[in-house]
Amino acid sequence: MKKSIIRFLSLALALVMVLALCACGGETQQGPGPAENPNTEAPATEPADDGGNEPAGDEPSGGDNEPAGEASGTFKLGGIGPMTGGAAQYGMAAMTGAQIAVDEINALGGPVQFEFKAEDDVNVTDTAINAYGRLKDWGMQVLVGCVTTTPCISVAQEANTDRIFALTPSASSTDVTAGRDNMFQMCFTDPNQGLSGAEYIKTNFPDAKIAVIYKNDDAYSVGIRDAFAGQMGDSIVYEGTFTDDTQTDFSVQVAAAKDAGADVVYLPMYYQPATVILNQAKAIGYAPTFIGVDGMDGILDQENFDASLAEGVLVMSPFAASSTDELTVNFVAEYQKRMGQLPNQFAADGYDCVYAIYNAIQAAGLTADMSTADICEALIATFTSDSFSYSGLTGQGMTWSTNGEVTKLPMAFLIKDGVYTTP
Repeated sequence: MKKSIIRFLSLALALVMVLALCACGGETQQGPGPAENPNTEAPATEPADDGGNEPAGDEPSGGDNEPAGEASGTFKLGGIGPMTGGAAQYGMAAMTGAQIAVDEINALGGPVQFEFKAEDDVNVTDTAINAYGRLKDWGMQVLVGCVTTTPCISVAQEANTDRIFALTPSASSTDVTAGRDNMFQMCFTDPNQGLSGAEYIKTNFPDAKIAVIYKNDDAYSVGIRDAFAGQMGDSIVYEGTFTDDTQTDFSVQVAAAKDAGADVVYLPMYYQPATVILNQAKAIGYAPTFIGVDGMDGILDQENFDASLAEGVLVMSPFAASSTDELTVNFVAEYQKRMGQLPNQFAADGYDCVYAIYNAIQAAGLTADMSTADICEALIATFTSDSFSYSGLTGQGMTWSTNGEVTKLPMAFLIKDGVYTTP
């Protein structure tokens, strides 16, 4: 089965591109760094060298866009994500990635500079709204956030009312951008990730019997599952659900998938419950091909998890720290220096958000003394322009539609020998 994955991966990715591509997640991961500083101006990481940061590689490209004027000034960039609590790794990663990008840009010494302030929302909607209010009072002109979907939906409405441009690293539900022209996404939407997963499995496992296990009280998981199931039809021989209160025991779902004869198990979820599923599958001698989504990024770093259980798991994700291109290598080195571990996709998303905003500011010729509303309208026009594109850690030639969705190439990684590999 693993050989089949490798043999057909290139064809599968080509076919997947016909669709609207994968989507990102963002809800709960482990906390990678100090969690006791929720409202600092930067994530709770080791501070960068004073004025001594050199860019971590070539500056990502913003396409062939010529500035409309002389962009200049220090822009106040806010960030919101969970930096404490159960979702801390997502928020800490995204905000640290954003901070690295800010430090690189400021070190260039150009006319456009950033002041960055990150707020902790603990993955709670009310806390996120309060965090947004503090950033607004601080003078925030552009928002990177929120990191997780549910808080982002509410904050997106606030930002829309205030006409503040927002680019979320990882909140991927279509509800985030629906009816809000100021809200943009760096990662793929949930339905499109489900469609991509369905196309991949149809291509590589045309005769597979498929089981799906998903979290039915989570918009991310449900959105992916619904699109996936709509494409797979009778190929699905079993579906199991769980909730936030029941994600510590999957013995019933795993046994039912095995009894149904499923040889592929699709897991549209975050990595924490997936580790339990892999453990319990091994306990009963059940070894199907597990296929995960981008929310499973981070599974190899889960505390007290035997990473060998993830051997052979296929993860659809736009970023892998094992990539050997110069930009990724330099970013990984800087992230490890600050955080003491490898960056996940959410760190790369945060980094790309800042650079995309930076390039758009230059392309639009914005100045920091403009009103937030004028900055918002200019960034909307620039991001949706046919001439604007951005290439960074999570994709090449990224473009955005008027509904805020991003278009970029998906990537698939096979976990082999404890690392993500590109077949």
